[in-house]
Amino acid sequence: MAQRRPTGASTTARRRYWWQLRRRWRMLGVFEINPEHEFFHLTSVMKEGMQALIQATMDTPEQDTLTAEHFKAEETHTHEGYQMQTFAAPVFAKLRRSLDITEEEYMNSLCLGGYYLQFVSNSKSKADFFVTNDKRFFLKTQSRREVRFLLSNLQAYMDHLEKFPHSLMVRFLGVHRIVIPNQIKKYFIVMQSVFYPDERINIRYDIKGAEVGRWANPDTGGKQIIKVLKDNNFKGSIALGPEKSWFTSQVKADAAFLKELNVLDYSLLLAQQPLHRDELEGKHSLANVVIRTTMSVDLDASPTESDPSTVPLLEPMAEVAADTTDCGSTQTQAAAEGTSEVIPLQEITSPTQETRTDSILQEFHEHHHRLLPNCKNAIHVIDGPEQRYFVGIIDIFTVYNLKKRLENLWKSLRYPGRAFSTVRPTKYSGRFSQWIQDRTQ
Repeated sequence: MAQRRPTGASTTARRRYWWQLRRRWRMLGVFEINPEHEFFHLTSVMKEGMQALIQATMDTPEQDTLTAEHFKAEETHTHEGYQMQTFAAPVFAKLRRSLDITEEEYMNSLCLGGYYLQFVSNSKSKADFFVTNDKRFFLKTQSRREVRFLLSNLQAYMDHLEKFPHSLMVRFLGVHRIVIPNQIKKYFIVMQSVFYPDERINIRYDIKGAEVGRWANPDTGGKQIIKVLKDNNFKGSIALGPEKSWFTSQVKADAAFLKELNVLDYSLLLAQQPLHRDELEGKHSLANVVIRTTMSVDLDASPTESDPSTVPLLEPMAEVAADTTDCGSTQTQAAAEGTSEVIPLQEITSPTQETRTDSILQEFHEHHHRLLPNCKNAIHVIDGPEQRYFVGIIDIFTVYNLKKRLENLWKSLRYPGRAFSTVRPTKYSGRFSQWIQDRTQ
């Protein structure tokens, strides 16, 4: 008996079903802040105020050279029923450009992309934090003290990112204050999400390099909640292969910077997802390496013609441009084919080209360069031999003040000989770096 072909109606119904299933999966652990939500009014005025601020930035000439006045800049925009303040706008605009985030992209994600989302997680943070509908950017309320700390150290933060352009530090993209008379006065910051895109992430960790209180029950109780696990939940290793040396060195450099700021209790957010077969097969192809090379930032502070580490790699193909919408090898090949330098598939897979690719990778590793992956969130994504890792250092506002010194004394008596998080910044920095180094392969 001949099989009946599906009708147009059944095909449409099946597509609708898969679309709804994919949407439910994408919304796992989050829910939309719709008109019935308690934060709807707040997020609505945040979006409206942000749109006006971003538009003003788009209409202002770019500042390539920052001055002390740019770091102290404050602007206030008055709207019907509220005011929106922004701080150091030229500084954060330059930082967004360094991440290849256009103002149009920034506005579309923050202001025009549907309702904000709120996470349902096991986080103990008392701050309100939201994520854009595409999950690309976080908005988190902060105390006045925390905002003052960030702004007072903003020059040092920017200097660190200039010295280490592939730093794992979370990228702050804006600092603002919203005032609704007789209702709300809140500071909030905008950050790049470490876990983007998150559709295939299968496990998440918050790592401090400590022991006391560093375990989370992984059982969700059947609820659609995102569980962020902790140090004592972590088993196995961070398998990075050739990227290990760069990664552990960068963690150490970032932790040393935070030590100089006299802060502690920061975390390494860590998530992983298995690489697809096509990603495993294609990630060392010549086309992939060409694109990842053009995306990467030269780590040498003062390049010279005599320094071999600054000689552009793959110069004949330097015009190859990446389509960095997603993290995947399919886009990589398509991007290579879409340029004047077409790379036929048979050339990529030939032994001669594989040898050339290996030499390119070796040169990057010898000069301690990081080969950025082909995706929008490249700073926070590292590919190992079989897993893709999302990594970023967050929560950098806890200063080791008198209160923390007293807490350190109490915990020393309460947990003798055990590793807890409230310790001197020097000790925290070293232990944090060592924990990660010991578990990275």
